[in-house]
Amino acid sequence: MSRTVIKGGLVVTAAEEMHADVLVEDGTVAALAASDSACARGWSAEHTIDATGKYVVPGGVDAHTHFELPFGGTSSSDTFETGTRAAAWGGTTTVVDFAVQTRGQALREGLDTWHAKAEGRCAIDYAFHMILSDVNEGSLKEMDHLVAEGCTSFKLFMAYPGVFYSDDGQILRAMQRAADNGGLIMMHAENGIAIDVLVEQALAAGKTDPRYHGEVRKALLEAEATHRAIQLARVAGSPLYVVHVSAQEAVAELARARHAGLPVFGETCPQYLFLSTDNLAEPGFEGAKYVCSTPLRPREHQAALWRGLRTDDLQVVSTDHCPFCFAGQKELGRGDFSKIPNGLPGVENRMDLLHQAVVDGHISRRRWIEIACAAPARMFGLAPRKGTIAPGSDADVVVYDPHARQTLSAATHHMNVDYSAYEGKEITGQVETVLCRGVTVIDRRRFTGRAGHGHYLPRSTCQYLT
Repeated sequence: MSRTVIKGGLVVTAAEEMHADVLVEDGTVAALAASDSACARGWSAEHTIDATGKYVVPGGVDAHTHFELPFGGTSSSDTFETGTRAAAWGGTTTVVDFAVQTRGQALREGLDTWHAKAEGRCAIDYAFHMILSDVNEGSLKEMDHLVAEGCTSFKLFMAYPGVFYSDDGQILRAMQRAADNGGLIMMHAENGIAIDVLVEQALAAGKTDPRYHGEVRKALLEAEATHRAIQLARVAGSPLYVVHVSAQEAVAELARARHAGLPVFGETCPQYLFLSTDNLAEPGFEGAKYVCSTPLRPREHQAALWRGLRTDDLQVVSTDHCPFCFAGQKELGRGDFSKIPNGLPGVENRMDLLHQAVVDGHISRRRWIEIACAAPARMFGLAPRKGTIAPGSDADVVVYDPHARQTLSAATHHMNVDYSAYEGKEITGQVETVLCRGVTVIDRRRFTGRAGHGHYLPRSTCQYLT
């Protein structure tokens, strides 16, 4: 039996904070005991980690990543190997990536393709959502089979006509199926049909710079689509999870639905909390680094996002990590902002940025762990194995130094991308040591993990609904 004791830290979970030692046996948390108790003093172990003066927190759960995603004639630059390694450096021990159904293809083919990309390559644990881009009788039936085997969430798009877009009838049919089989519908809520008109008009007027990406993808069109998705879910009797919420008007739609008691949930991302249209407007072509969808919004939207996180009208902060290098990838859109690959890097930065939000007074320590660890685990059927530190849970544990100072930079990050969206940002707090299922993958700021350590995780259905 392999035993590790993590001694002397402040254990912070979504439920409580306590000065406690943590006993790990064979990859799971065996016990917690007050640091000065006779019980803790009696523990013996092969390995002891001194967490004095540090936080001991659950490994992060990033429920929205895109590794090796084909998009716009290229592919996101992080592989499952490089992306999961970078996630570990940032204190994340579980990711949920998106397998893609290509139009005309079965769901099974898409899921098998993503299994082949990930198997034997991940440094941390992983699971899959399924992107449903071709809603038909065959794919609707396949949804039942995927739920039964642990792929329990399905993403649809109201954006990207001709690529991933589903019309209202297709969305309704998928929602009805999810209402029957227990699956959770995830929605990219933007009115893609209207946005395409605005893109065409902007380009015709010579408005080709990156900043126009934000101007044509209007906040009202995110809010309208969010409202429409909620009403379709009501008709279908289905729960709904809206991804990457960026606009205060969309937050208001979610809040209104939740206050009416509807099973509607929302996610935002660090880029919307810390970046803005000021970045999209950076001189030259620099703004292309910040092109993502939904787009960055004017800074005044951030207050509504922080408030939504505090009031639980937004439950989860994920990254939507979808990196494209500036050189050779983002540059595909020079002279035409609509050709800039959509996506930002961030899987390594999420836990640190949210700790900075604690330092800045936006959220509490426990809320930090709730939105980054516990809530995504519950939302996507991974609790109580993931997202907490409790007897029986996986020993996904981070020793976190809340006093360390660091400057975010492409020169020091581990993501496979040639720029940082947060270049030069100074933050307080840094991951020191990371255990994934009891195995040390980051040891005092040194990577000791390996490709293939990560396990695939079949998931139960959304635990907010049981």
